[in-house]
Amino acid sequence: MHRIARRGLAIAATLVVAAASSACGGTGDSGSKSGDTTGVTDTEILFGTHMPLTGPASAGYSKIAPATKAYFDYVNAQGGVHGRKITYKIKDDTYNPATTNTVVRELVLQDKVFAILNGLGTPTHTGVLEFLKSNKVPDLFVASGSRSWNQPEKFPHTFGFNTDYTVEGKILGTYIKKTWPDQKVCFFGQNDDFGQDSLAGLETVLGADKIVAKQNYVTTNTNVAPQVAELAKAGCQVVYGATVPGFTALLIGTAAKLPGGTFKPQWVISQVGADLLTVGTTLGAAKPLLKGMVSDNYLPSVYDATDPWIKLFKDINDKYNAGVQFDGNIVYGMAVGYLTVQALQRAGKNLTRESVVAAVEKGGFKGPGNVPLRYSKSDHSGYGGMRLSKVNDTVDKQDYFGNPFTTDDGKGEVKEYTEAVPAPPANGIGTA
Repeated sequence: MHRIARRGLAIAATLVVAAASSACGGTGDSGSKSGDTTGVTDTEILFGTHMPLTGPASAGYSKIAPATKAYFDYVNAQGGVHGRKITYKIKDDTYNPATTNTVVRELVLQDKVFAILNGLGTPTHTGVLEFLKSNKVPDLFVASGSRSWNQPEKFPHTFGFNTDYTVEGKILGTYIKKTWPDQKVCFFGQNDDFGQDSLAGLETVLGADKIVAKQNYVTTNTNVAPQVAELAKAGCQVVYGATVPGFTALLIGTAAKLPGGTFKPQWVISQVGADLLTVGTTLGAAKPLLKGMVSDNYLPSVYDATDPWIKLFKDINDKYNAGVQFDGNIVYGMAVGYLTVQALQRAGKNLTRESVVAAVEKGGFKGPGNVPLRYSKSDHSGYGGMRLSKVNDTVDKQDYFGNPFTTDDGKGEVKEYTEAVPAPPANGIGTA
């Protein structure tokens, strides 16, 4: 009898403790953790990524993840986030979807990362969406402007970062329509969602019938001479390139080598393939061919030494990234790091996979971007617009001009955006 009574008291006590634990559970700063804490310890948060450190897309892009890591090292030196240091595991996928699949599975199943952060590439990352979804792994700030990342009902853990390619196509298309209304416009793009989404935006503004020639490329074939010859044959006067940096250089360099040397269209190139330092380095002595190239961006210009974000990122690059050549890829990587730290701050001390997803969906982040971030429960895209840029006559700067623009990926109007960019906090670490 006494044993039964004691057993009953023990069960009752256990239920009381369980009820108390339940009452103070959940995510955020209060109570005990409730959710998936894979990749999180009392002292560390482990992120992983896939990046083309080698291969056809490595030019420029290989600098992104190390720049993000440098920003994390800077934050770690100041105590980390809620007492945890951030570790960033970077794996080379050579921009090959099969390799991406392998390394992402390693990161998730073997390394047990908390989240995949800024995985790069439309064709590469598309192939791991279902795997990350099935394992409920946060898939944060994908390094691509594909609209595939903005499907919160289908992929609730995936978030974009770049302005999507259709929005960009509409903004650049609007500029083309206004500036060169009577010239023949053509398109050269990557044979995947990158190219297709860019073309969709361009056609929304210009009309499909106004694009007189359309050519594409695959990253496994660096011979683009046949496609470029077709563009020349069509009499293209303005060519929109939805290209990664290496193929921007191939496109422009190949055009210059055509017989007669007369094919000299106005180049309008997607932001992801238009960084002047990256493409200029690839072209070498042919760098002057980039004179007058029009592009766009949503982050501060590396050529504006007075910009407080550029000053911050340069200082971090010098101290934590071995002072590698400072270009748009470095700015991009550090902007990703800054946003990630903001999300972690907001997710609270009791960090879980669920809490970081909820933190991003809350939206309202402010940072170095010259256009707004759009995160909400119903919108998992990233930046919502672009500011136009042009390579100067001496081909040593890529200057912004005019105000930024915002729009949607549908039929919405392209509008000027005039809100000022906030200065970084004194310690360079974003808060929630």
